[in-house]
Amino acid sequence: LFFLSERQGSLAESSATWVGDSRAMGPLGGLLLLAGVTGALQVPPRNETARIARFLAHTCDWGALATISTHYPVRGQPFANVFSISDGEVSKSSGVPYMYLTAMEISVQDLQVNGNASLTLSLAQTSYCRKKGYDPQNPLCAHVIFYGVVEKVNGTEADFAKRALFSRHPEMKDWPPDHDWFFAKFNIAGIWVLSHFGGMEMVTPKDYFNATPY
Repeated sequence: LFFLSERQGSLAESSATWVGDSRAMGPLGGLLLLAGVTGALQVPPRNETARIARFLAHTCDWGALATISTHYPVRGQPFANVFSISDGEVSKSSGVPYMYLTAMEISVQDLQVNGNASLTLSLAQTSYCRKKGYDPQNPLCAHVIFYGVVEKVNGTEADFAKRALFSRHPEMKDWPPDHDWFFAKFNIAGIWVLSHFGGMEMVTPKDYFNATPY
């Protein structure tokens, strides 16, 4: 069985500099600059939760996908697995997490029975939290949890998914062809964001897709 692997040297692992901590800069708020392939990306202040969610969806190259297991001895229980994702090429954010999947993968077999899942992405995947000394569970190390359904895509959307994934995960094009790979998307039904102290906030899909990651 061919196991999915994350791309080394992810965009999110680029050098990060916090240039305006909201605690120190007052009304200016905080901006996180990530030196990516095409330059610096800016994240809005922590209270702009929809934009933070979009930023994480575009910056993170992988996420933890939780399914309901169909496999003994954890049948019927939550089961989390790591998958490479992309919502678009570096300069083209769609907000939709795309994946490159095969039915040989254990979690994909779960999805064939029950397509419902959740997907977690975290600022801990960048260098920022480590540099600030934030534990991944610290609310200041923001993370987003999407819930929804994983669906296969075809046609022009599959073409977009291919460009999105292969540009960010170039080794994918060399994965074994006899595994019958296909492109899929995480169809978002709801969003939770934790980016500051005070608890998680819910973001509607409408607000999420109306926001920008920059």
